[in-house]
Amino acid sequence: MTSHNRIKIPAGFWAGLRQLGIAAHDVIRKARLPLTIITEPAVTTAQYFAIWQAYSDLIGDTAKGIIKLPTVFEAAQYPPSVLATYHARDYRDALNRMVRYKQLCPPESLRITEEGEHCTIELKWLHSDQPGPPILVGVTLAFLLELGRRGTGQPLTAKFVEFSHSMGDVQALEAYFGCRIQIGANCNRLTLHRRDLDRPFVSYNAELLQILTPVLDQSLDEQQSRRSITEMVKWITKRSLTGGRPDIRAVASELGMSDRTLQRRLADEGTSFHLLLSQVRHEQAREYLADPSLDIKEVAFLIGYEDQNSFYRAFRLWEGDSPSNWRTEHLGTNPIN
Repeated sequence: MTSHNRIKIPAGFWAGLRQLGIAAHDVIRKARLPLTIITEPAVTTAQYFAIWQAYSDLIGDTAKGIIKLPTVFEAAQYPPSVLATYHARDYRDALNRMVRYKQLCPPESLRITEEGEHCTIELKWLHSDQPGPPILVGVTLAFLLELGRRGTGQPLTAKFVEFSHSMGDVQALEAYFGCRIQIGANCNRLTLHRRDLDRPFVSYNAELLQILTPVLDQSLDEQQSRRSITEMVKWITKRSLTGGRPDIRAVASELGMSDRTLQRRLADEGTSFHLLLSQVRHEQAREYLADPSLDIKEVAFLIGYEDQNSFYRAFRLWEGDSPSNWRTEHLGTNPIN
């Protein structure tokens, strides 16, 4: 949906690399990109990923790169969308602003969930077929914790961190995050202590927020207005599937409207939330079944079904066949049940 979007690299990124002793020109050469990229206002997703991978290669250990960059990134170099989080009222306000305004800067998106004593923030890629380099995942999650530390002035620690790929020196990461790190997880997720979200920010600046918030909200509204409601609902639903049924109220809230308004807008486009949920599950089911390393039970979970039988019934309605038979026919392999 956002493949046409170009990604802005904040000036603070290059400044941070200089503080680590890494020259922008060396990064660009390592990424095999034209040197003019440094002065361009935005880059493509592929170029963005190449730059991050080059940084990872030059720094050596992924964990080292994850820890060092967020800590040297100066607040004065933050882009407006991040300044609005740094000067938020408290940690919860900051994280919610980060999730909201991250939509202005693909290719990753964030989803925050508060439950019990925990707050989880999961990173998803807008393009599931083009995941970003591990170091970008790590830096993104590290920055969310660093934001809390800087904003509150307290040495906050995470509850748990999950990474889907190898991140180098795990012990160094555990020392930085202050918690256990799981490698090889099925998601990239930072779990915080929910009590920390109520901590006020010493960097709170109401006057600056009054200036930044309307401008950022207008930019976000303009960006979203260029997309159909149907597209946005499918995108939000797709990244919210795993382990449960997405709720229309949650989707509507993320879009800044009531569930009734969302239902009406979808009806105007000739569809419904129930229909879009089914379409997304169908599309994702086919995509996951095309991966022979995933068993049927895992596919059912990934598209939001709590039990395998419900998935089987739905898939028969979509394809007129069982998931295992469909996989055998389309991949020419023995079914994995």
